[in-house]
Amino acid sequence: MTTAEMVDLITDYALDPKALDVVVLDLSGASAFTDAFVIATGRSDRQVKAIHDAIHQGMKNKHGMLPNHVEGLAEGNWVLLDYGDVVVHVFTPATREYYRLETLWGDVPRRAVSAGEGEAPPESAA
Repeated sequence: MTTAEMVDLITDYALDPKALDVVVLDLSGASAFTDAFVIATGRSDRQVKAIHDAIHQGMKNKHGMLPNHVEGLAEGNWVLLDYGDVVVHVFTPATREYYRLETLWGDVPRRAVSAGEGEAPPESAA
């Protein structure tokens, strides 16, 4: 599976439980440890955990992929899932604002992801 395919799957799974402000950072030319960050926000620690669960279960059950490492699940204000080529960060709003992870990588390509982005457009009625 390519990094782009993995990013698309992870963002789709994150959006299912209504993740907010999903952003993908392309670190392929800037980092030796990963090719992409997927950064998302959950409204509460409970929603952060639900977003983690959706990503983890989707990648495991449908693609046989487990993260190399997971951090922060017990606390729930910042959960990290490390899939090697893609590292996922899911924050509560206050934690995301405090760490401002996107600003640390200010010069890399990025794109915002919205619900339905990877889906086929609906057919128009004729």
